[in-house]
Amino acid sequence: MNQTPHIETPPPQTGARAPIRLGSQVLTCLVFCLIAAPIIWFTRPEPLTIFSRPAGPLTQLLVGQVLALIAALVSWLLFKLTASSASSARTVESYARLDLRGLNPLWISIAAAIGEEVLFRAALQPLLGVWIVSLLFLLTHVPVYRFRKLDGAAIAQAASVFAGSVVLGFVFEYVGLIASILVHAWIDIVGLLIVRHAIQTRA
Repeated sequence: MNQTPHIETPPPQTGARAPIRLGSQVLTCLVFCLIAAPIIWFTRPEPLTIFSRPAGPLTQLLVGQVLALIAALVSWLLFKLTASSASSARTVESYARLDLRGLNPLWISIAAAIGEEVLFRAALQPLLGVWIVSLLFLLTHVPVYRFRKLDGAAIAQAASVFAGSVVLGFVFEYVGLIASILVHAWIDIVGLLIVRHAIQTRA
């Protein structure tokens, strides 16, 4: 009989800590895009081509969708393999603060993918390179994951965030921004659906 791995997740938080609403995620996306816009405009020789290079938009959509589905599958398999680990439990705990009702995982993922890819990949990566931008990407996610101490679980979480950013950086560099947004969105969609399932299973 096939059994779903048990994940130790904390009970829903009540009182002082309210769930993070969809609106705040959309607002963060807009802020990231507003920060990125002048950087892109003043540092790129042809800023209006950010969605059409290095590959054309249609190629980016096709290749990006294939890469996104592969990335989503890998993300799901990695979670299944590490479902009982402390790092997975902490990741679920971190993202359980989001309001994941209804279609919110979809909208949150799209907002995060657009905002973060436009800022980190389109605006900053041409200036700083894949590795430094991935380090910055990791640092901005420290409050999300709430690393309490530098133990094995924290290192595993940090390594996965950094590696994911590196992959997205190379997708952006060799395929394009549309492709990296698609890959990012699918990884987040799968991840948030896993988190929601874990919370429901716990409940």
